[in-house]
Amino acid sequence: MPAFTLNVNGSGHLVDADPDMPLLWALRDFLRLTGTKYGCGMGVCGACTVHEDGIPMRSCQLPLSATVGKNYVTIEGLSPHGDHPCQQAWLAEDVSQCGYCQVGMIMEAAALIRRKPNPTDADIDADLSDHICRCGTYQRMRRAIHRAAREVHKT
Repeated sequence: MPAFTLNVNGSGHLVDADPDMPLLWALRDFLRLTGTKYGCGMGVCGACTVHEDGIPMRSCQLPLSATVGKNYVTIEGLSPHGDHPCQQAWLAEDVSQCGYCQVGMIMEAAALIRRKPNPTDADIDADLSDHICRCGTYQRMRRAIHRAAREVHKT
């Protein structure tokens, strides 16, 4: 099998794996970064969302062969101490119930706030529309994203 250098959370990691292996499994099984979750395996639910060069991507749909030369950030790299404004807002707004989808939602929210400093409800709904939360905490997520945006952009 070929070896791939994965650039994850600011470090290079050599992974000897099948080129068709999804990035999700390399993150979880080789790098032991288990914050990124397996949900549906089809890129539909969003639980496996990571940032690829700053853009939210579904890691279950990214073969290792497509990762060469790109930089990835997982929830562990978003904030090693859990103090990213989105993570703090999720706690403050008591968003999580089961919590399974939350990592993907937080990663999507962090990218949204970076792209749109003051997202509207419509912006938030559009960005989260392709994420599935079985517990239905969408209203709390919206409040958390507004809170995080205010915190990020305090002057």
